[in-house]
Amino acid sequence: LIEAQVARTPSLTALSFQGTALSYQELNQRANRLAHFLIRHGVGTDSLVGVCMERSIEMVVALLAIVKAGGAYVPFDPEGPADRRLGMMEDSGAAILLTQSKLAGLAREGMRTVCVDQPHWDDGARLASDNPPLRSTPDSAAYMIYTSGSTGKPKGVVNIHKGLVNRLLWMQDAYALTPQDRVLQKTPYTFDVSVWEFFWPLLTGACLVMAKPGGHRDAGYLVDTIIAERVTTMHFVPSMMNLFLAAEGLERISSLRQVMSSGEALPLELAKRFFARLPHTRLHNLYGPTEAAIDVTFWECRPDDGKNVVPIGRPIANTQIYILDESLRPLPAGAEGELFIGGIGLARGYWNRPELTETKFIPDPFSPEPGARLYRTGDLARYLPDGSIEYLGRLDFQEKLRGFRIELGEIEAALLQQPGVGQATVVARPDTGGMPQLVAYFVPSGGPH
Repeated sequence: LIEAQVARTPSLTALSFQGTALSYQELNQRANRLAHFLIRHGVGTDSLVGVCMERSIEMVVALLAIVKAGGAYVPFDPEGPADRRLGMMEDSGAAILLTQSKLAGLAREGMRTVCVDQPHWDDGARLASDNPPLRSTPDSAAYMIYTSGSTGKPKGVVNIHKGLVNRLLWMQDAYALTPQDRVLQKTPYTFDVSVWEFFWPLLTGACLVMAKPGGHRDAGYLVDTIIAERVTTMHFVPSMMNLFLAAEGLERISSLRQVMSSGEALPLELAKRFFARLPHTRLHNLYGPTEAAIDVTFWECRPDDGKNVVPIGRPIANTQIYILDESLRPLPAGAEGELFIGGIGLARGYWNRPELTETKFIPDPFSPEPGARLYRTGDLARYLPDGSIEYLGRLDFQEKLRGFRIELGEIEAALLQQPGVGQATVVARPDTGGMPQLVAYFVPSGGPH
């Protein structure tokens, strides 16, 4: 799909980052050369290739090259705890790590490290710049993102091409980017919202604008970037939207036509503030877990719809949503139950965790298709009278903060490894602004002091 767009608009700007721009043809050729390099070094269908980078042009080239080579990319956060990062690298089994020279020391021992920001990353090989042969199928892995694990060990979620393509094509059908659009990529690439930020613009002839490293945390920088880069489309988790709406200069923004919100529940009062500060911008509330190709429901917020909550909406294309009781029986409107997801977007499962995959991805009792599955989200929800869905919270101890899924047990397990900690518990509590924060409590070993 991206190569077809390159053929249609080779000279349009595909990528912009801190004063440097690449056309569609230039981006494609750079990705092709790296893809041919990866193929030479054994990357093929379903190969996992690690990426550890700061936000940059090289990051986009790397992700696109891995998919072109037939592999699936696995992002690692260079700012994250070293033990956690190295554990995920080892768990993935990725033999190659694409990185930048200043981050090369973050690789685990035994990984082949390729610093793609260096002039001789290709070892002097004469690499072709034409499109490599298509090496993936609809059921091939496209990316694997690690999410928090209740036992203290993160788990990798393997998502496949047909789920991602369905999600991107639905998004284009719903929100219609054009070559005049400019999409801001600011979400950390270890969070799956980044997947549509990277690839949706490149399917449509739009321009992908990369925020500077760390820029996603600076509301003032985001305001200036939206204005300078004429950004039309972007994403916020509600907690960052809350900070952004308090920034100065929002009245100078004229290009922004649509904002997507996901990753946390969107409070009604925050949506009202959004329309008060950005009255000419549309706001869309999306919902979905990493296990189902980014998002599975959508809702357009309106300042005058009369609802006392912001729903997560209705299913996207080729997706089924069920709200079921403990016996997997459908519940009527108003009754609270667990939200289950079916359809084309489901992930393959958890990497090297067959028992967990079997527990969370269950046979679909409502589908006539052999092998159809449902993903049990652990989210509590109910149908509203108009058929839209309201998110009500979790059935377990998982929380979502700033878009990241956090198993409180993972933090508790880390605390219990610290000297002097006998017992520990972690809860999510609202801060003074009403947004959730994590608070840990502990009992010293040997009892209270």
